[in-house]
Amino acid sequence: MVNRVLLVVIVVPLAIVLIALAVANRAPAAFTMDPFNPGNPGLTLQLPLFALLFLAFGFGLLLGSFATWWSQGRYRKEARNKTKEVQTLMQQASQRKPAQPQVSSTALPAPRG
Repeated sequence: MVNRVLLVVIVVPLAIVLIALAVANRAPAAFTMDPFNPGNPGLTLQLPLFALLFLAFGFGLLLGSFATWWSQGRYRKEARNKTKEVQTLMQQASQRKPAQPQVSSTALPAPRG
């Protein structure tokens, strides 16, 4: 149910906006990677503006994902270390003999009833 609401409220309007953006910006735009000689045809890319915008969005998405993954590396390392520690402790516990229950010398109180 939540997935369907999320789809209708966020994804459908976003898709409509992106389709409108693509239709409105079909004219080719020049993207040059040489700021000192913008007319250099070897380093200039002619694509529709919406394609350049989508590529920039995708690049930003990948860059942000990588930055998040990189910053969370210490938590993944700590989780690996804790997992190894738990496995070691479980192995040590399974190798030990179970302790014999100790019988108390004190008498148990009589049950009420």
